[in-house]
Amino acid sequence: MKQKFDIIESTCVPLPLENVDTDQIIPARFLKATTKDEKFFGDALFRDWRYENDGTPKPDFVLNRPEFSEKPHEGCHQILVAGKNFGSGSSREHAAWAIAGYGFRVVISSFFADIHKNNELNNFVLPVVVSEDFLAELFATLASDPQARVRVDVPSQTVRNLSTGREEKFELSAYKKYCLMNALDDIDYLLEHKDRIEAYEKASSRY
Repeated sequence: MKQKFDIIESTCVPLPLENVDTDQIIPARFLKATTKDEKFFGDALFRDWRYENDGTPKPDFVLNRPEFSEKPHEGCHQILVAGKNFGSGSSREHAAWAIAGYGFRVVISSFFADIHKNNELNNFVLPVVVSEDFLAELFATLASDPQARVRVDVPSQTVRNLSTGREEKFELSAYKKYCLMNALDDIDYLLEHKDRIEAYEKASSRY
């Protein structure tokens, strides 16, 4: 979903597991789908961790626990805090579709697989890389207070644990930052510069 990014302040969903791969994010059988319906892929997020074979929710999985089961909306559960090496494995873009479709706008981890990181950015999910110490503090904060809030400030490229006041900077390319803050995908960005591109092509054709 194309949404402008500015400052996101929200409660979080903790997933303190390392090496979560794209098959765990969304199982391979969903890759056969020909739709990009957000609800379809959001419902399939962590499908085998969330549900039994008969569709019964697994009560111990974080998204089914009462304190985290409410679907993301403004100020609530828009941030997923995940363990190191999130999104490893195959390069399927469906994993990013599922995260976005569920409603997460930010994923915080100490390391992302590169392809998955780019897939998130291309689908209007912001991957925020923090130090392992900062990530450990976030998990500890959320374990003691599920209602703890985190502020992700895209203009200043900072993330703050509001419970402790600790803040870190995160990296984001100028191009992706502009696109996120203006709700532009790559095609939108090119169309925004259509006149300049056409003028350049016209000038180049003279030579």
